[in-house]
Amino acid sequence: MERQRRDHSLLSLIHSNQKGNEMDTPILRVENVSKVYSGVTVLDDVSLEIYPGEIHSLCGENGAGKSTLIKILTGAITPASGRIFVDGKQYDRLTPRQSMDLGIAVIYQEFSLIPFLTVTENIFYGREKSHLGLCSSREMRQKAIDLCNEMGIELDVDMRVKDLGIAYQQIVEILKAVSLNSRIIIMDEPTAPLTVHETAIFFRLIRRLKEKGTTIIFISHRLEEVFEICDRVTVLCDGHKVLTCMTGEIDRSRLVAAMVGREITNQYPAPSGNGDDGETILEVEDVSNRYVHDICFSLHKGEILGFGGLIGAGRTEVMRILFGLDPYSSGSIRFKGKPYRPRSTKQALDSGIGLIPEDRKRQGIVPCRPVRDNICLSVEKRLSDHWLLFGNAEKDLADESIRELNIKTSGLNQLIRNLSGGNQQKAVLAKMLATNCDVLIFDEPTRGIDVGAKQEIYELMVQLVKQGKSIIMVSSEMPELIGMSDRIIVMGSRTIQGELRRGEYTQERILDIASR
Repeated sequence: MERQRRDHSLLSLIHSNQKGNEMDTPILRVENVSKVYSGVTVLDDVSLEIYPGEIHSLCGENGAGKSTLIKILTGAITPASGRIFVDGKQYDRLTPRQSMDLGIAVIYQEFSLIPFLTVTENIFYGREKSHLGLCSSREMRQKAIDLCNEMGIELDVDMRVKDLGIAYQQIVEILKAVSLNSRIIIMDEPTAPLTVHETAIFFRLIRRLKEKGTTIIFISHRLEEVFEICDRVTVLCDGHKVLTCMTGEIDRSRLVAAMVGREITNQYPAPSGNGDDGETILEVEDVSNRYVHDICFSLHKGEILGFGGLIGAGRTEVMRILFGLDPYSSGSIRFKGKPYRPRSTKQALDSGIGLIPEDRKRQGIVPCRPVRDNICLSVEKRLSDHWLLFGNAEKDLADESIRELNIKTSGLNQLIRNLSGGNQQKAVLAKMLATNCDVLIFDEPTRGIDVGAKQEIYELMVQLVKQGKSIIMVSSEMPELIGMSDRIIVMGSRTIQGELRRGEYTQERILDIASR
């Protein structure tokens, strides 16, 4: 009873801008909703309530049922059973048009913007204002300006979306939803591609939406954001709802335990400790090209070297040079004591440097091919006699990788696009490990994957450096960068601004160096 009284008091505070009996009335209620695919239950008797003007986090590992629930709310799929209530009115199912008319909008991690159109044109695309059958560009532009002013956003509505940073592209998506008079906005991993600074800008807009009474359903694998921005949290695990509470009533360890069904005691495994005294395996001296300039750093054997900085600082561009994707015009690189100038990814792999790219879906996997093919892709020549693949060798390698990396798949022939993000990432890692590289570059290794899979990736990284491998890790997640790195190289303005050793770095210091 005491817990219920606290919840009621806090919810009353959340909805203090509401009037009369509306204060305690959910704007959205899901009751006993289930969904079954091919005999597999992906949502099992799930019920939850969302209140007007609250920011409600929906947490859970990949495969927990979050995406299925979102698709039910937006009318993309039909539940097997259960009911949906919006403003107290019951629906057995929603169609996409009904969902939109009821004021429900969803902003996905992958934008639906048209790059070569302006901000204004993207906001009103398909709903262009017209006068006597003619498009009124002036009216649309003014409404876009008014919308920005209303939301407290400084944005040139005449800019083409392709010229905006990622954070402002995300904001344009929100402005589209607001222009539709959406009352419930579902945000699916909205900060995944954003830096700390960009996330702060984005959060200001979310708080502004809350002040105006908009309800937000917020989905993120970054649990620190859940505690920072959300009023309540609901956890799904294996299709079941296991928890709903105020964020102030739970700590990170209990939230993680609810999500993964077990307690994770150490988020980040102990680092290798080889930041200073390991054998130097890679030396980069004054390397420049048209993207970066005067890059100098070294990498030691058995070390995890972190690369921090804001998006656009040039971190990925440095990794592209090391992996043979881009040439360098000046400077020198020595790898294992010898000059190194890769002119292709094949040369990089043959030399012993592998890359797990930041864009897993576009650069790391072949979505239409099975798990086995993706794992063996980098060593097909070794597993074949000219054009004929040795089927047993390919199967043995894939089986071993799936077992050692704990890749959850229904079988070798399952299409990799049907795996969760964490299992796709482990398959990409398996592909690189098959080459027996000495240096592995992890570019945003845990972007868009759940907390349980993150922990497995971290443990794999530590195992690799204990085996004598060396890792370069690019990460925009500050806790990850600090928790996993032996040393941190900080980049800004497409060059290296500083180097920090363990014990020297804090989030504030990294941001200060990165913004010089």
